[in-house]
Amino acid sequence: MKIVDLKDIRRIYRTESISVDALKGITLQIEEGEFVAIMGPSGSGKSTLMNILGCLDRPTSGRFLLNGEDVSAFSKDKLAKLRNRTLGFVFQSFHLLPRTSAIENVELPLLYHEEGLTWKEIHNRAKKALEVVGLADRLDHTPNELSGGQRQRVAIARALVTEPALLLADEPTGNLDSKTSLEIIDMLQKLNKKGETIIMVTHEHDIAHFANRIITLHDGLVKSDRAIEAKNASDALRNRVDEDELEQIEGVLS
Repeated sequence: MKIVDLKDIRRIYRTESISVDALKGITLQIEEGEFVAIMGPSGSGKSTLMNILGCLDRPTSGRFLLNGEDVSAFSKDKLAKLRNRTLGFVFQSFHLLPRTSAIENVELPLLYHEEGLTWKEIHNRAKKALEVVGLADRLDHTPNELSGGQRQRVAIARALVTEPALLLADEPTGNLDSKTSLEIIDMLQKLNKKGETIIMVTHEHDIAHFANRIITLHDGLVKSDRAIEAKNASDALRNRVDEDELEQIEGVLS
C-alpha cells in the first residue's frame, strides 16, 4: 500500500519582488514499511518537501495522497487532525518542554487526540512508548537530566505514542555524537523492521545508508532515487564499541 503518493508537486514562494521555485515537479511514491532517506545540498528543496509531507505546508500545485487521502485541498483544521492522527515527527532539536518530565512530554500529543482517551489510558500509552525506546527508568526525568541521545529517544517516543502511519525524522542525528547517532539509527531500524514507515531527511551520507532507499534532490527536482542494501546499525554500533575498548586497552598499555 502506498503511504505517500506525490504527483508533479510544485512549491513556489512569492514576494512582491521575487519568485522562488523551491520544488519544480516532484513525483514519487513511498510504500508502507519503507525506510527512506532524503538527501540534497542546501537549497535543493528537501526541507520544503519534508514540510509538505508533514502537512505543515501546501504545494502550489500537484496532487498529494497521504495514506490514501488527497490532502492537497484540506482545510487547516482537517490538516491538523490528520497530522495528529497519521504522522509522527522527530526533529533535530528535540523540541521537548524543558520543565516537563519525559512521560509528560510523551503524553502531550494524546491530549489532542480524537479518541477521547482517559488519563489512565494516556499515561499507560506514554509509559509503553518510553519502554519501547528503552527509557522505562527515566519516566520522571526532565530533559536537562537526560543526555542528548536520551532526549531524542523521548522525542521518538512522543512521535510513536499516537501510533502514526508515517514517522518523519528531520535530521534526527544532527545534534548527536557519532556513537549516539548509531544508537538512534539502530532504534529507527528496529522500528522499521516492526512495520513502521520512516522518511528521514539527513545531510550525512553515512546515516543515509542505513535506510533502504535514498532519494536525492537537486534544484527542486529528484536527481536520483535508488533502493540500496541498508547497512546494519547494530553491527556498526558493535564495531564502534569494540574499537573504543581497543583504544582504552592501547591507552593503558602505552
